[in-house]
Amino acid sequence: MRVGDAIDAHVDRHLEERITELAGLCAIPSVSSEGGDLGSCACAVAATFARRGFDVQIFETAAQPVVYAEKGDGPRSILFYNHYDVQPAEPLELWTSPPFEPSRRDGALFARGAMDDKGEFVSRLAALDAFAATRQTNGLRIKALVEGAEEIGSPGLEPFVRDHAAMLSADACIWEAGGIDTEGRPRIDLGLRGMLYVELHCRTMKRDAHSGDAHALPNAAWRLLRAVASLKDENEHVLVSGFYDSVRPLSAGTKALVERIPPPDPSWAEGLGVRGFVAGREPDALAGAVFSPTCNIAGFTAGYGGPGSKTIIPSQATCKIDFRLVPDQEPDIVARQLRVHLDALGFDDVELAVIGRIFPAMTEPDAPIVKIAIDAAREAWRKEPVVVPMVGGSGPMAYFTGILKLPVVSVGCSFPGSRKHAPDEHVRIDDFAKGAKHVARILSAFATTPAVVSMED
Repeated sequence: MRVGDAIDAHVDRHLEERITELAGLCAIPSVSSEGGDLGSCACAVAATFARRGFDVQIFETAAQPVVYAEKGDGPRSILFYNHYDVQPAEPLELWTSPPFEPSRRDGALFARGAMDDKGEFVSRLAALDAFAATRQTNGLRIKALVEGAEEIGSPGLEPFVRDHAAMLSADACIWEAGGIDTEGRPRIDLGLRGMLYVELHCRTMKRDAHSGDAHALPNAAWRLLRAVASLKDENEHVLVSGFYDSVRPLSAGTKALVERIPPPDPSWAEGLGVRGFVAGREPDALAGAVFSPTCNIAGFTAGYGGPGSKTIIPSQATCKIDFRLVPDQEPDIVARQLRVHLDALGFDDVELAVIGRIFPAMTEPDAPIVKIAIDAAREAWRKEPVVVPMVGGSGPMAYFTGILKLPVVSVGCSFPGSRKHAPDEHVRIDDFAKGAKHVARILSAFATTPAVVSMED
């Protein structure tokens, strides 16, 4: 029997066991932003590895525990990154079934975390099982890091990776998320944008005042609106001096991949009620636009927002802004540039607080693990994959590409309608199985391919 056929047979034969295992993890309300049952979930994750013969350790961090597992002693190593924390389940009334009581229907498992990221994680466990049962070589060491604070920005992960760099060293890394597009084509993502998340605060008076005095008293909302409006123009160009100076030019290989990315399904914009994209961009230009850093207002608070009217002059205003960054922008440098920009325009009274910082990361398309993932996708999904050099979101990938010098690929079993972070989150069981078959093929090929090197080489 061909190795691929043996992998498929093993995944299919044990599929119900893995869905049961996933349901057990999804029943644990590991909501990191609310201080949920993270310790119990970390122990449950550790137990999944222990049952498979891995050496397992649970490390305490400044945030939530990190589970580390390792098995094998071959000359090559591959590292998995996943997380066991989940988003809050609210609004609860929009769930068809309770979020932490996993429910099977319509060929899918519904629960908070069923897709992001417990579904991806257990799908990889199914891949590990199939690889262990069918592999033709012992020449691969499997490592896995599963953290519990990804949904709140991974605080504590950077020092953990630095302090345990030798333990985490590998030849490549398979990232936590991936999946298929609306046409059922597997996606292989190679990078994530970075992010600087800031809060701007302005206070003009000790307390709110009567709006009959608006001719005399300073309005904090107007003051902050003018400061925020100075950050970019109507064409989405950020006006902060030096903001674009360190943006890395795209390599020829990355440009070629971008040109082959199909435009988004029209239903994406239609479902949001979007009549036109920013800066007048056409749909086929959106893939390349991901390499344009952004400045986004995430929230603005000032004055009275309740029912009816309240005639006041707001004494204070707050604006939350996220800057999505591209290689080689650094969030700390952008924060300093932002402070200089505000001061230069006379907004030195506007306070700036950095809420979060994530570095951008991207693997070059000529890394050997990329070709392995592409070939494995064609066989597992029976379709030509779409390779995406960088997606719009952010995550702690830079700790792995930067500190550990690893090439990273994102592959998985998500699909556009999985409702990640939303009510009725779910994973389709057929996708779960195909995602496992894909990863198992990557492991099999990685273990037998001689020219596997790290980015550092």
